[in-house]
Amino acid sequence: MPRWKALPEELDPQVKEFAGQLRRLVDRSGLNLAAVADRTGYSKTSWERYLNGRLLAPKGAIVALAEVTGTSQNHLTTMWELAERAWSRSEMRHDMTMEAIRITQARAALGEFGSVPAAGGKGGRAGTGVSTAPGAGAGRGGDVFDGVRLPSVPVQRGPIPTAPRQSPRQEPGVPSRGPAGFGPGPGPGAGPGGTGVREPGGRRKLTMLLVGIAGALLVAVGGVLLAAAGGDDEGRTDDAKPSASPTKKAPPLPAGVECAGADCTGQDPEAMGCGGELARTVASATVGGSLVEVRYSKTCAASWARITKAAPGDTVRISAGADGQDGTVNADAGAAAGTDAAADTDAYTPMVAVKKPADATACATLASGTKGCTTPQ
Repeated sequence: MPRWKALPEELDPQVKEFAGQLRRLVDRSGLNLAAVADRTGYSKTSWERYLNGRLLAPKGAIVALAEVTGTSQNHLTTMWELAERAWSRSEMRHDMTMEAIRITQARAALGEFGSVPAAGGKGGRAGTGVSTAPGAGAGRGGDVFDGVRLPSVPVQRGPIPTAPRQSPRQEPGVPSRGPAGFGPGPGPGAGPGGTGVREPGGRRKLTMLLVGIAGALLVAVGGVLLAAAGGDDEGRTDDAKPSASPTKKAPPLPAGVECAGADCTGQDPEAMGCGGELARTVASATVGGSLVEVRYSKTCAASWARITKAAPGDTVRISAGADGQDGTVNADAGAAAGTDAAADTDAYTPMVAVKKPADATACATLASGTKGCTTPQ
C-alpha cells in the first residue's frame, strides 16, 4: 500500500476530496504507481502529481483509471467535473491575488498611495478590496485582497525626482535666449563677446567635405566593378553562352512503320509499312488507257506514284522538287524497278519525302509515246 503525503492545506475542499477518492481507488486496486502508469498510459511522475494534489488529473487519465480499477466512469467523471470547476476558481483567485500584489507594489514604488476615498469604503478603491489609505496595513503586515493578506511594502515619501531639463538645440544664426526667453544669453556656439549668435562652424563644412569624398569613392568603385564585369563577359568562351533550345522530338511511329520524312526517300512504300490504310490518292490522271495516281501517306510524310492498266514498257515517275523516283512496267516479271508489282500491268515507284500532298506530281510515259501528268485534286 503506498504511503500518501498529506495534501496541501490551501487546496480547495472539492479538489482535496477528489484527490482522496483517487487515492482510495488506487489502494483498493492493489497496484503501485508504476503499474497504474503502465496500464493507463500516463507517466508515474504525472500520477504522483495528480494524487498529491499538485496538479488536477485530465479527464483522459480519469477514464483510464476507471477502466483499470473497474470503477464506473460516469460517477468518477462527475466528481472530476466538480473538482475541475473548483480548480479553475482557485487559479482565478490566485491570478487576481498576484495582480493585486503587483498593483500594490507599483503604487508604492511611485508614491501614489492616496487617501482619496472612493465608493466601497474609506481610503480604498471601489470593488478592489485593497486599502489605499496612508499607513493602511502597517500594523497588520499588509493589505487584504479578497480575503488574502498582501505583504506590506514601504511607501516612498517626498517629491519624485525628475530628470534635468535640457535646453533646446540652438539653430545656426538664431540668437540664444536668456532666462524666460528675454534677452540674449550665452550658450553653446556663442560668438565672441557673448552675443549668442552661432558662428558658421567648421564642423558642418568638414561633414559636407567628408560626404562629398565618400560619394566620389563610391562612384569610382562602381565604375571599376562595372568594367570588371564587362571584361569577364568579353573573356567568356562560346561554351559559356547558353545553348539553343532543343528541337522537338518527332512523335513515335505506329507499329509496322519503318520510316518518316527524308528517311523514306528511295524506299519501297509497302516494305516500309506506308501503304495500305495509311495511304490515300491525292491526285490522278488518265494517260492513254492507263491510270496514273499520286499516293500520299501522312504518317510517313512521303508520296509515290502508281500506274494501273499499263502495258509492258510503260514508265511512271514521281517528282517533288529536286527529288524524283521512277517505276517501269516490266513485261517479263511485271515489276517496277526495284519493287514488286501488284500485277504485270501495274507498277509503283519508290517514295519521295513531301511536306504536304500537293508537293508531288506523277507523270507517265507510255511505250506508245503518249505522256501525261497528274494535277492536284
